[in-house]
Amino acid sequence: MADTLFFNALREAIDEEMARDPSVFVLGEDVGHYGGSYKVTKDLCQKYGDLRLLDTPIAENAFTGMAVGAAITGLRPIVEGMNMGFLLLAFNQIANNAGMLRYTSGGNFKIPMVIRGPGGVGRQLGAEHSQRLEAYFQAVPGLKIVACSTPYNAKGLLKSAIRNDNPVLFFEHVLLYNLKENLPAEEYLLPLDKAEIVRKGTEVTILTYSRMRHHVLQAVGTLVKQGYDPEVIDLISLKPLDLETIGQSIAKTHRVIIVEECMKTGGIAAELIASINDKFFDELDAPVLRLSSQDIPTPYNGMMERLTIVQPEQIVEAVQRMVALQV
Repeated sequence: MADTLFFNALREAIDEEMARDPSVFVLGEDVGHYGGSYKVTKDLCQKYGDLRLLDTPIAENAFTGMAVGAAITGLRPIVEGMNMGFLLLAFNQIANNAGMLRYTSGGNFKIPMVIRGPGGVGRQLGAEHSQRLEAYFQAVPGLKIVACSTPYNAKGLLKSAIRNDNPVLFFEHVLLYNLKENLPAEEYLLPLDKAEIVRKGTEVTILTYSRMRHHVLQAVGTLVKQGYDPEVIDLISLKPLDLETIGQSIAKTHRVIIVEECMKTGGIAAELIASINDKFFDELDAPVLRLSSQDIPTPYNGMMERLTIVQPEQIVEAVQRMVALQV
């Protein structure tokens, strides 16, 4: 099978699930005839019609609330945010409605909906288009949060998210849409709550997710040539965290570096460090190290933008420093 682009892997997942289940539909800005801002729904409107590829006004709070109502009635909406930063306008609908209605209804309602779209720091997209919302929503009860990182896991995870009976925030990175990967011809699903061990190693555990997986693997290429043996874990599930896989790795390496594109203050790494210290403190031979983005709005200037996020050379230096502390 030919290599599949990341955005086409997502499109295949949506197409297959819409064909399998007539209750699945997509709504958002320009998802219909235009095919989505990153072409994830390209040509699906011609196949499934205007009501299943529903173009909405520029009103995130309205169409996200409508999707919650649709989910309550038994439909399976997929909300596309043209940019995930815009979904801050729908924070109330996501947090107070989607996240809590299954609980506050005493289990009478299920909320089978997916909220997906591009996010992260792109290339000179400016502060308002460079948001990382995963930490904003991590504290909200009732939500599942997934960050895909490859065409393979993007397709398998999105199919699972669409079939799940709970609201899933599905984060895609704007700079990964043109990645290519050979995908299986047969159908596959991936679990929403499991991390992926990308590389096995013995010296240090590197925890990462989304685009930073690729920065970490760049760094690992350099480190392996220098004789280091890091273990790399792609978190994938940001809520809930797969602490079982993380704990098994820490018991082997006894050292942890977290690499994230999220901001340092209140980021995913902050919660990870707290959980690791709570559960695996006795396994640690050194304090957990986090490499996070700067706590500033992302600059438009390209050189300044690069300085705000973690680069492969910083990961190399961090591993070298941590392994040098071995006794």
